[in-house]
Amino acid sequence: MKLTDLSSILVIRRDNIGDLVCTTPMLTALRQAYPQARIAALVNSYNQEVLHANTDVDQVYAYTKSKHRRPGESRLRAWVKQAWLYLNLRRERFDLVIVAGSSYSPRTIQLASWLAPRHIIAYGASNTLPSPSEKLISVYRESNDHLHEVEAVFHLLRPLGITGLPGPMHVFPDLAARSRFQNYLGKIKGDGKLVGFHLSSRRPDQRWPADKFFALIRSMHQTHGISCLLFWAPGEEGDPMHPGDDNKAAQLIARLDRAAIPVQACSTHTLRELIAGLSLCDQLILSDGGALHLAAALGKPLVCLFGDVNPEHWHPWGVPYKLLQPDTRRVADLQPDMVQQAWEDLNALP
Repeated sequence: MKLTDLSSILVIRRDNIGDLVCTTPMLTALRQAYPQARIAALVNSYNQEVLHANTDVDQVYAYTKSKHRRPGESRLRAWVKQAWLYLNLRRERFDLVIVAGSSYSPRTIQLASWLAPRHIIAYGASNTLPSPSEKLISVYRESNDHLHEVEAVFHLLRPLGITGLPGPMHVFPDLAARSRFQNYLGKIKGDGKLVGFHLSSRRPDQRWPADKFFALIRSMHQTHGISCLLFWAPGEEGDPMHPGDDNKAAQLIARLDRAAIPVQACSTHTLRELIAGLSLCDQLILSDGGALHLAAALGKPLVCLFGDVNPEHWHPWGVPYKLLQPDTRRVADLQPDMVQQAWEDLNALP
């Protein structure tokens, strides 16, 4: 079988939310190149809503990682369900499996091989080593290629003759969830911009304190008349499985209410709700992470705060943005006036 004659393709992307968002340009290019093919994606329950309503994908297969299992669900049950899913995927006998990512992933290549497709495309460990399988087509990167995650993933399509620059990322808000959030906006929307602020980040070096959020929002409201939507990861800070920022959000909302600053709290307990809420904002200010890439995929201009993360590889793709990264690589060291200046500079862009 030639790689130009593909009727079924499986893309594996089992990482975090932002990783899957950065894979959507690849999915669009595959759909354009193979309009009649059946294109499927293997993801996890944590990131699967990224592909909600995405017509580039015919079917989404999702398994639950042990750390994301529902309350009361045993690890054994999660593993059995995952094994059953893999067995069903093996029965599909895909023409091509793509191990989507920006680097060599031996465990995922091993899974792709077990699924018994006709061909596999993945990043190789080294172009000096022989391929471990005749069906595996290895792609290699230069060590200093400075590619964005979107570009690195897109480069995996080169064996298919798909080259050039990737297009924009895409996610699609659920209309019912968007409508529910929209009902709240009449209470806060003034004449200024509706700016979203996301308070949370998984990484400690990416977190910005609540008092600095308050100072920034108060100043932006006083000088520019903004209204704001607040987003955060739900849950308690000490939760070992799903740490959240409910307390941080509650304290900030109380201070904003006392200062008579129009604010709408957007408690989003699902990824689908988060995407819907972000879609209502004119612009957003947030740290690097999944929410940043979701906002970029919605086409939102962004001010992004980076800690100890490579901005060349992870900056917002395809949208206007201003990026701040202190020399200390700790977001907490950024001052509110610096962030406001970046936001004002963003609005001054043509």
